[in-house]
Amino acid sequence: MKKTLSTIAVTAFIVLSTAAFSFAEYTATGISNFPFFQLGCLIVGGLLIISLKNRFSRIYASEAVGAFALYTIMISLFTTPVIDAVRSLVS
Repeated sequence: MKKTLSTIAVTAFIVLSTAAFSFAEYTATGISNFPFFQLGCLIVGGLLIISLKNRFSRIYASEAVGAFALYTIMISLFTTPVIDAVRSLVS
């Protein structure tokens, strides 16, 4: 029961993080420049972390949440608004 509950908690965090990423990117770029590739990578990474958490009981929920949070930050660094902001800071 504890394993199932922690997997559900990790799944809820991943779904909410992906939804927040989608909303932020939509408001920043609109639908014309929406990063569908990064969103797909985020979804596949979330599914991978959920399956690893479900398969291996020694992975703590906090570890899985932390790994996905870092993965989300890494994916969001390679989107157009962030790259444009870094480009304007360097120039």
